[in-house]
Amino acid sequence: MALSDELKARIRAELPKYPEKRAVLLTALHFIQEECGGWLEADVIPEVAEILEIPPIDVKEVASFYAMFNESPIGKRHVRVCTGLSCCLRGARQLQDAFEDELNIRPGEVTEEGSFSIGSVECLGSCGSAPVVQINTRTYLENLSPADAPAILENLRREIAEDEAETA
Repeated sequence: MALSDELKARIRAELPKYPEKRAVLLTALHFIQEECGGWLEADVIPEVAEILEIPPIDVKEVASFYAMFNESPIGKRHVRVCTGLSCCLRGARQLQDAFEDELNIRPGEVTEEGSFSIGSVECLGSCGSAPVVQINTRTYLENLSPADAPAILENLRREIAEDEAETA
């Protein structure tokens, strides 16, 4: 996938706002992921590097370091369970297992209809209410148990159906 001319222009429009081009990298990756269905295809890395005049490895390192960037396709609702220490001590692994079992997928996979994907995130900064789940970019629920997974997924299915009804 090549970056659209509009997306390139949007990235270039950010350049004057920063003291050096490299500083636009996070913003550029957010723009690209937003336009490209929630993930960054490998072939956009050289294009971003060229626009920002930095080595492609610098783009790859940033894209792979931050949990907010996805390097593979994700579902309409990307469920990420916090696996930081506090969350793990309070059952995050069992919670993630419950989501995996309910969805019949494993981390990095997408459900057949494209509605869900699952993964983990190192820390969502809500240790006092662990374990925590993030859906797409929002912290969804706190103080969860594996028994909560079916109801959460049912609510998400309803959201997806409502979104699809609005766009139809």
